[in-house]
Amino acid sequence: MKESTPFLLDAQRVSKTFPGVRALVGVDFSLRKGEVHALMGENGAGKSTLIKTLTGVYRREEGEILLDGISIDFKAPYEAPEAGISTVYQEVNLIPTLTVAENLFLGRQPMTLGRIDWRKLNRRAKEALGRLDLDLDVSLPLSAYSIAIQQMVAIARAVDIEAKVLVLDEPTSSLDVKESARLFDIMRRLKEQGLGIVFVTHFLDQVYEVSDRITVLRNGSLVGVWNAADLPRVELVSKMMGKELRALEGTTRGPGAGEADKEGLLRTKGLGRKGAIHPLNLELKAGEILGLAGLLGSGRTETAETIYGIAQADEGCVEIDGVNRVLKSPRDSLKLGFGYCPEDRKVSGVIDELSVRENIVLALQAKQGVLRRLGRKAQLEIADRFIKSLGIATPSAEQKVKHLSGGNQQKVILARWLAAHPRLLILDEPTRGIDVGARTEIQRTILKLAEEGMSILFISAELSEVVRCCNRVAVLRDRHKIGELHGADITESALMATIAQG
Repeated sequence: MKESTPFLLDAQRVSKTFPGVRALVGVDFSLRKGEVHALMGENGAGKSTLIKTLTGVYRREEGEILLDGISIDFKAPYEAPEAGISTVYQEVNLIPTLTVAENLFLGRQPMTLGRIDWRKLNRRAKEALGRLDLDLDVSLPLSAYSIAIQQMVAIARAVDIEAKVLVLDEPTSSLDVKESARLFDIMRRLKEQGLGIVFVTHFLDQVYEVSDRITVLRNGSLVGVWNAADLPRVELVSKMMGKELRALEGTTRGPGAGEADKEGLLRTKGLGRKGAIHPLNLELKAGEILGLAGLLGSGRTETAETIYGIAQADEGCVEIDGVNRVLKSPRDSLKLGFGYCPEDRKVSGVIDELSVRENIVLALQAKQGVLRRLGRKAQLEIADRFIKSLGIATPSAEQKVKHLSGGNQQKVILARWLAAHPRLLILDEPTRGIDVGARTEIQRTILKLAEEGMSILFISAELSEVVRCCNRVAVLRDRHKIGELHGADITESALMATIAQG
């Protein structure tokens, strides 16, 4: 047992390694009673690993974690709530087919003579929800309620297990503004009751609305801890991204395709989707590269998916060549000559067990339909052409794509859409996780395609890449479009300042 600490929860020099990756490197994190402490960082920063290490999902390799001054070392996740640390994840981990009351007391139902006391169960469920000012019919299945209400039920369950620490992992990712405001009211009430709350989120506005302190992680290491009131937004953004604003003042836009002066190809008018993006207006011209910039969670990918028909908009419309179009699925977009390279090439991009040839011709074959099958010879000619033009390192077109490097897999996805001759190509993080050489080749290809008249919607977390490639940039934050930069005004410092603006 350690000497007492002023902190309710105190993680000291915590480290965790996975094969080939140091996920946490000597990270400190502390939480006080009656405090909301925001945990911030971009993809790969180590937030999820730290949360899972605090709650027993992972075993730490170095360091110590103290709860109320006592050293803890959970060997399994169920030990965390028993000790007073409850977690509510982004995806509600309750059982939708059970009633609200059953979910609240799952595994600890009140019993009488060896049977569940349903009257007592429902009464205690009403009391638990009442502490959060929620009035629900607890006998209804959880699935009868919205995601927002399900999230509140999960919080009520977590608090009822006599929690000292409440971890909220992206709790507002599926909530609208009113639902988020209700959640924040509950967080403030719990804070007044002495709970310590760890708030993991990507939304800057929300951080400053409810947080007392902010911890920033980057690449598995601690960047620092600040009082929220003392950390300007632009400094928070620069610390998350690892770039000091002063060091970027001399940055200028690199060479790229000329400013597009052709007619508009695509325009969105008030396009929105509940829980994903607020209504926004965008315009993309022929031969133009339009960037979507913003922090993780800003709505970049959700915007692209809605435009392409992967997800359905709730409001607004998409105009293509000046005509309103309803894109109900990616098939509709493909017929219009649109292509989409997804962010996660492993899950939504390449098909591991197919060859390079088969992956490359996939979109073209889908566009032509099953009645106009491409012959083997034609497929090989197409594959060989793009293997050569994009410099795909493979022993042959028949090599299974799973045996290629990440950069070469990314080139295969790009080749797939180039073979389909799209008018518009949506590229979501096309260079993520690939080496510098492959990244440069792909950027050069993107610029060349725009010069040849292709329209490109370009998404990247790398601001330098956005500056280098884009003619215009729409800046998103917290699912809103908050600004737009053009031509020579597109600099890293200008992008960061726009993202951080109040």
